[in-house]
Amino acid sequence: MPRASEVKRGFVVEHQQRVWTVREINRSAPTARGSGTLFRFKLESIPEGDRQELTLKGDEMLKEADLLRRQSTYSYQDGDEWVFMDDEDFSQYSLMASTIGDDRLFITEGLGNIFVLLIEGRPVGIQLPQSVALEVSDTAPVLKGATASKSAKPATTETGLEIMVPDYITTGEKIRVNTESREFMSRA
Repeated sequence: MPRASEVKRGFVVEHQQRVWTVREINRSAPTARGSGTLFRFKLESIPEGDRQELTLKGDEMLKEADLLRRQSTYSYQDGDEWVFMDDEDFSQYSLMASTIGDDRLFITEGLGNIFVLLIEGRPVGIQLPQSVALEVSDTAPVLKGATASKSAKPATTETGLEIMVPDYITTGEKIRVNTESREFMSRA
């Protein structure tokens, strides 16, 4: 059982006899003496999609859900269904766009190292790789002297994800994005 401080985005936990996926984590450190760090989790139930917030101290425990993770590759989209193919036995798993949520902004054609989460043989969610390579589809032009400063500008990727990138990044360039923090990491 992981401590609250060890839980990351995409973890699947049991809480109140239900299975939840961790969608977002906010960490706050109260300034009062003797106070511990608090972790506020935004949870989404699997497969119903109900949302709930949970606040825990860093040393409190959460129970990880009993599920199976299958390494897969994104194949294609069929209407509102996203289809992933198992890398070992080539079986296909279909998930609704609402189940994938904002993670779809990191998925490009043929993206591998995605784990499809199965409960009782039924796909209920995905876990993305730590980082992905995306192409910048729109950003402001490079400014002269931009490499000398550490300023950033907004950019839109091929999937519609909007992030801040360094000034030297241009349209059409591939960049590596952290899927957990949703931040620019490097050129790809």
